[in-house]
Amino acid sequence: MRLETDRLILRDWSKKDINDLVEGLNNLEVSKWLAHIPYPYTKRDAEEWINYCIKNAKKGKEQNSYYFAIELKSERKVIGGIGLERINRVQGTGGGGWWLNAKYHRKGYGAEALVARIKFAFGKLRLRRIENGFFKGNFSSFKLQKKLGYKIEGLRRKAYICKADGKIKDEYMTALLKDEWKGQRS
Repeated sequence: MRLETDRLILRDWSKKDINDLVEGLNNLEVSKWLAHIPYPYTKRDAEEWINYCIKNAKKGKEQNSYYFAIELKSERKVIGGIGLERINRVQGTGGGGWWLNAKYHRKGYGAEALVARIKFAFGKLRLRRIENGFFKGNFSSFKLQKKLGYKIEGLRRKAYICKADGKIKDEYMTALLKDEWKGQRS
């Protein structure tokens, strides 16, 4: 699977992405906002993740999760990851998250990747609702989601023990409905 924007390619993960994946996630300022990412993040962690993604991508029409490497076209480098999981085609729902290498924060890449994922979910997959979340204190994630029309629907208190820092974290639950998406006319 491959999605393209002006500056990015969202594509399936491959074994050549291991070093970029380690570089991006072996940073506590990134991994502390992700529930299941250990710190330090090792080459072995990256290999296991990529192997899982490769196996998942081979499911074809049975696929209920999509995991994309975010590649910056100008550098031909993976600068993050974004997923759409728990896809329920009957109910028209799915969810997921994203992350970016800290070197590429505040350049609009997160928004660009998220808009591509939203278009894919509402267009190609014909979902009607996308669910996300963010840990309490992750104001950047909240700001981006709010800008695109996501709404906070609740707080899951002490929902996760973060693998990166071992702290118990509250998670705000957010969702975007297709008919409320602010980018639907673009």
